[in-house]
Amino acid sequence: MPAKLSVNINAIAMLRNRRDLPWPSLEHLGRIALQAGAAGLTVHPRPDQRHIRFSDLPVIRALIDDEFPEAEFNIEGYPSEDFLALCERTEPEQVTLVPDDPAQATSDHGFNFRAQGEFLKPIVARLKAKGVRVSLFADGDGDVEAVKLAKATGADRIELYTGPYGGCYDKPELAAEILEKLGRTADAAAAEGLAVNAGHDLTVANLPALAKRIPTLAEVSIGHGLTADALEYGMAETVRRFRHACGQKV
Repeated sequence: MPAKLSVNINAIAMLRNRRDLPWPSLEHLGRIALQAGAAGLTVHPRPDQRHIRFSDLPVIRALIDDEFPEAEFNIEGYPSEDFLALCERTEPEQVTLVPDDPAQATSDHGFNFRAQGEFLKPIVARLKAKGVRVSLFADGDGDVEAVKLAKATGADRIELYTGPYGGCYDKPELAAEILEKLGRTADAAAAEGLAVNAGHDLTVANLPALAKRIPTLAEVSIGHGLTADALEYGMAETVRRFRHACGQKV
């Protein structure tokens, strides 16, 4: 099955937050994305609310529940107590845990499972007790032992950090090397029974090669590149373009 597309709406929220006005509307553009065949919506609420606001979460939850009950809500974030309580109130289908410092501009590395595995175990168990699927942000560096330690936390999935791959848009040889490391990481995850998501700096141009190397890829979460393309093609057509890049029939 081709990878599903979850549309990350953080960049839309950041644009909205430039003014104290209700547009662009996350609810409206989220609706367009889901109507165009996106499998879900992703948000990353940070403590400073610089893009997604805490007040956005009930609105997106209601949109999915009321109009797109087959779609999924994916919430990303560092597993602080406040974040975990926010997830428990919102009841997303999936929570993607990331090792970010709150001051970071964006996620830029996966968990160190050797150092943080024991820290993650009770957090994963707490979320799964609420019926939430748990994915852990992971470096796609081909480290088989790290994948085994990720599995030991009890998580359902890992999300491959694809930033270095996306950053090689003008260096095809380096991109191919990084892609193979991502693929080896995904192979190790499959051997451990972990499903694999991917996200960060993915585009219509680089998605097909990723999907070909990782045919079991479950989901991609895409925000920046998708939002940039939406300025040119519109949200609905952009979602269709990204779905096609994932290998979906559109």
